[in-house]
Amino acid sequence: MDSNLEGQNSEAERAKALKDFDDTKAGVKGLVDTGITTLPPIFVIPDDHEFKVPTIDLQTMNESTIIGEIREACKSWGFFKVINHGIPQDVLDDMIEGVRRFYEQEQEVKVQFYSRDNTRKVRYTSNFDLYRSKFASWRDTLMCHMAPNPPEPDQYPPVFYWNGRDILKDYSEQLNKLGDTLFRLISQALGLVPNHLIDMECAKGNVFYCHYYPTCPEPAKTLGHAKHTDPDFLTILLQDQKIGGLQVLHQNQWIDIPPEEGTLVINVGDLLQLISNDKFKSVEHRVLANPTPSPRISVGYFFTTNFEKSDKKYGPIKELLTPESPALYQETTIADYIESFANAALGGAALAKLRQPAMEAKQKD
Repeated sequence: MDSNLEGQNSEAERAKALKDFDDTKAGVKGLVDTGITTLPPIFVIPDDHEFKVPTIDLQTMNESTIIGEIREACKSWGFFKVINHGIPQDVLDDMIEGVRRFYEQEQEVKVQFYSRDNTRKVRYTSNFDLYRSKFASWRDTLMCHMAPNPPEPDQYPPVFYWNGRDILKDYSEQLNKLGDTLFRLISQALGLVPNHLIDMECAKGNVFYCHYYPTCPEPAKTLGHAKHTDPDFLTILLQDQKIGGLQVLHQNQWIDIPPEEGTLVINVGDLLQLISNDKFKSVEHRVLANPTPSPRISVGYFFTTNFEKSDKKYGPIKELLTPESPALYQETTIADYIESFANAALGGAALAKLRQPAMEAKQKD
């Protein structure tokens, strides 16, 4: 059958099915009352409407294709996944297991790292925004600052030194290489020279956020991590390899990002949205509370220098500005942005605060 004729027939069949349903005047309740056991086709969401976060293969694609896909992902999603990234699976597994060992050791050992002092470069806490958020999330977090100016090696939890290896250092070195690659690709996706974002020191600072989501007794009543954006340039996330829960807000729908062994999740941070002048988007995401008997573990690697008191300011990149696309944001130091973010219920308002004066000035012009 001709594909056009087939399409017309299916449209006609759908139109008839919709009218037949409407003519019953009984609604969905009426369908249930008839004892249906399968969903009528008019209620089934077609596969092409099922959103999936883009996956980018860093080895088998040519560079121009990769750059194009990164550009589209950063514009439309703010998220993408990478495969064939070059980091061995055993390095990923060791990092997950190191985090598990930290949380499942004796409380008297673990408690020495517990602190709400946000100047400490290695600390464990539950809900960094515990006293500011509307509700607490079912999650604990270990934060380990890696660069620049990291703490002395003996200040990191001993459980990350395993079988003669420094797991944090090994994984950090692998992520820094991947980060350099991604920043070069993202620079080109913005139409800039490859080293532009690296020369801006976007990759200079690194912090691990190691999350532990234990079994939740009533997962429908809370979240593992409330909706938020990330106050950095870029995040590389190692998800639990088996237990899902991560969701990204896309076209007003919460879309699952299911775990896949060996796959890393990349997302645009607020500061990249700022310097790209809204060309790339930092989008809200969240983590559902863990309903499984096993703990869910994830490791986020933030590219940010928020622990360094620097006067260096970041604003929209001048090469991206035109009379038709003027600067949408004021400049800010990273420390000032982090402080604003911390007081703005996990983001959104922090960027808006920088954007509003620029937008008002544009309107006056």
